[in-house]
Amino acid sequence: MPKRALALLATAAALTTTATTTSTAAPAHTAACTGYVGLTFDDGPSGTTTRLLDALRRSGLRATMFNQGQYAAANPGLVRAQVAAGMWVANHSYTHPHLTRLSQAQIDSEISRTQQAITNAGGGTPKLFRPPYGETNATVKSVAARHALTEIIWDVDSQDWNGASTDAIVRSVARLTNGQIILMHDWPANTLAAVPRIAQTLTSRGLCSGAISPRTGRAVAPP
Repeated sequence: MPKRALALLATAAALTTTATTTSTAAPAHTAACTGYVGLTFDDGPSGTTTRLLDALRRSGLRATMFNQGQYAAANPGLVRAQVAAGMWVANHSYTHPHLTRLSQAQIDSEISRTQQAITNAGGGTPKLFRPPYGETNATVKSVAARHALTEIIWDVDSQDWNGASTDAIVRSVARLTNGQIILMHDWPANTLAAVPRIAQTLTSRGLCSGAISPRTGRAVAPP
């Protein structure tokens, strides 16, 4: 057989081998996700939001950002940045009060103004609501439901708001199981520092960051 023909056959064989290797390797990455958890960050957007979003993107993580309405209204560009980074934007009241101490009308104002502020800022219409401090009652729940919001608390508290170290925050993430949600915040430096290790911890356990279902209130695969 001529040398040119042999060379062509060798090239074709090499290409076939490469294609086969690529096609068999790709599904392994998909199979790595055996469950989903909800990473949530409260109290933004703030002066640290941009750095947090950069860290999440670099680590391949998505999260639900429970924004305060007053900050969304003051920083609409940061709300749009959250969406552009692949995050989900949710309602965390307007001024972060103790809602259970307020009248029904005051609760409604806190929730409705936040819905409007986030929508006006380009964050879409939130479907999830987290009451400040996790404090709720029948009145808070009914007002949230009137605005078609699902109330979301958490399964694990990272304690980042209470000065938890980066190591402690990562250990908190390691406690998550499929469908569970962790409370973190937009502003602590230790939380920002923990993000790459959070990604590593989830990967080592076959977990991925997911969306929070308005239907069940649990973390699920992103839509």
